[in-house]
Amino acid sequence: MKQIELLAPAGSLEKLEIALAYGADAVYMGGKMFGLRAFSDNFDLDELKTGIALAHSAGKKAYITINIFPHNDDLPYLPEYLAFLRDNRADAILISDLGVYRIAHEIAPDLPIHISTQANNTNWSSVLLWQELGAKRIVMARELSLREIKEIRERTTVELESFVHGAMCISYSGRCLLSNYFTGRDANRGECAQPCRWKYNLVEESRPGQYFPVVEDDRGSYIFNSKDLCLLAHLGELAEAGLNSLKIEGRMKSIHYVATVVKVYREALDTYLASPETFKLRDEWWEELGKISHRPYTTGFYFNKPSHLDQIYDRSTYNQSHDFIGLVKSYDPATGLALVEQRNNMKLGDEIEIMQPKGANFNQRINRMVDSDGVEIEVAPHPQQLITMPMARSVAPLAMLRRKGNKNA
Repeated sequence: MKQIELLAPAGSLEKLEIALAYGADAVYMGGKMFGLRAFSDNFDLDELKTGIALAHSAGKKAYITINIFPHNDDLPYLPEYLAFLRDNRADAILISDLGVYRIAHEIAPDLPIHISTQANNTNWSSVLLWQELGAKRIVMARELSLREIKEIRERTTVELESFVHGAMCISYSGRCLLSNYFTGRDANRGECAQPCRWKYNLVEESRPGQYFPVVEDDRGSYIFNSKDLCLLAHLGELAEAGLNSLKIEGRMKSIHYVATVVKVYREALDTYLASPETFKLRDEWWEELGKISHRPYTTGFYFNKPSHLDQIYDRSTYNQSHDFIGLVKSYDPATGLALVEQRNNMKLGDEIEIMQPKGANFNQRINRMVDSDGVEIEVAPHPQQLITMPMARSVAPLAMLRRKGNKNA
C-alpha cells in the first residue's frame, strides 16, 4: 500500500511544533500577507524561516499558503516574498490565482506549486490543465464526491489532496461574499468575519421591525451553519480513490484541537496502511474526536449532496467533552516531576487525563503543585503559569493535560 501524506494546519509556531510532534507528515502555514487566514497568528518572515527549518529537521515538509485572490495593489510585494520562500527551501506554495502562478513561475521556477481548493477544481479537465501547466498537486474542491475524485485520479497523474476533517462553510470552495457585503472584510483576501456563524431572523418587507425566527428558538436562527467534516470512517475509500494527501482544516483552531485530530488520524491511517484487509475503527478514536471543540460531524459532499441533515439550524455552539488545562514543557524521570504550563484554571484534587504525542492516554489526580517560586499552591489560576507537579507515569514534552467538562450544547 502506497504511503499517504497526513497534512496538518499550523497557525503559529506552537501549532506547527504540536502538529509535527503528534504525527503530521507535513504542515501548511501562512505569512502575514497573501493567505486566507488574516486573523490567525500568521508567521512573519523570521517565523516562516524557523517553521520551515523545524519541519525539515523533523524530516517533514512545510507548505506556504499564497491563496488569496490578489488585486493589483497586492502584486508589487509578491516577487520578493516568493524569492524568500524559494531561498528558505519551502517545500511548496499553495495558490489559487493564475496571476500568482505566472509570477511564481518567473521568480521561483523550481518551487513546487500546489493549487488551492479556492481554485474550484471540480472536473478532470481543469485538473489536467493545471497538470500540463506544471503544478505538482491539486487540492480537490470541497464539492466533489468520492466517485468524481476517482475519475479525476484515473485521468490525471498529478498529486491529489483532499480535506478529510474540519469546519465547513456555506460558500463555493471557500469563496464567499457574505463577509464583504456585511462588513467590508474580504473573505477571499483573508479577512472573513464569519457571518455564517451569526444569528439570523426573517424580516418581511412590509413589516419592518418584526423579526420572525426561521425555527422556534428565542436566540435566533443559524441558517448558514454547517456540520463539521469527518471522514475517519472512510480512510480505506479515500486511499483506494488515489488521494496522495489527506488534509486537516484548522489554522485558527487551538493546539488541543490540532494535537487530538492529528493523533487520531495518524493512528488510524497507520493502522489502515499496515493491514487494509483487517482495518477496524476503534471506539477510542471516536471518543477522542468528541473531546475537542467541534460541531456534529458530516461526510460533506463525498457520498451524497448535503441536505438539511448536514446543517445546524437551532444553535451556533460547539460540542466539547474535555477542557485543555495544561501543556507539559519538560519531565524529569529521576523525580517523576513535570514542568507544566497552565492553559486553564486547575486545582488540587482535579481528575485529569494526560494525552501524549505517542502512546495511550492515562488518568491521574492532581495531588501536588509547586509554583515557579517553589511555593506549594492549591490552585493555578494564572494563564501560562509554570507549575511543577508529580506524574503517575513518564510523560513527553508537549503532552497535554485535560479535564472532563460539560460543553455539549
